[in-house]
Amino acid sequence: MSEIVIRHAEPDDAEALFRILSQPETYSDTLQIPHPSLKMWQERLAATREGMQRLVACIGTSVVGEITLEVNARARRRHTASFGLCVDYQHRGKGVASALMREMVSLCDNWLNVSRIELTVFADNATAIALYEKFGFVTEGVARRFAVRNGQQIDALYMARVRDE
Repeated sequence: MSEIVIRHAEPDDAEALFRILSQPETYSDTLQIPHPSLKMWQERLAATREGMQRLVACIGTSVVGEITLEVNARARRRHTASFGLCVDYQHRGKGVASALMREMVSLCDNWLNVSRIELTVFADNATAIALYEKFGFVTEGVARRFAVRNGQQIDALYMARVRDE
């Protein structure tokens, strides 16, 4: 298997991210809706906000996953961040998500002064929950009927990883 390389996302990655987030297997586990536009991804990558880190995972020359980390800008919450993660369904089970998580946690712990990382995940996404638990995330609560997916309201878990000082 080829090495997974993590790097900062570039504007030229828009087509790859558009392709990944157009996959029903991918957008169904995120808050994205079907039929994203390429223009939306081009704009997102061209104008990354302050406090946001957008990383991609590459195998060879192909972008196969992405993680977006956003450090909270509010004065009393600057020690917190949240993130979103997606992996091309053809490359799942190859360590891509773990590589992205490892780099994101390292950024938080060693460079961004983030001691609390937060996320929401659909309660029926056992694979993602296991990944997050592997990186020290614990469930803090349940959000009933959190979001609509395929016409049904789905619960989500609130999870967080708190770095002990």
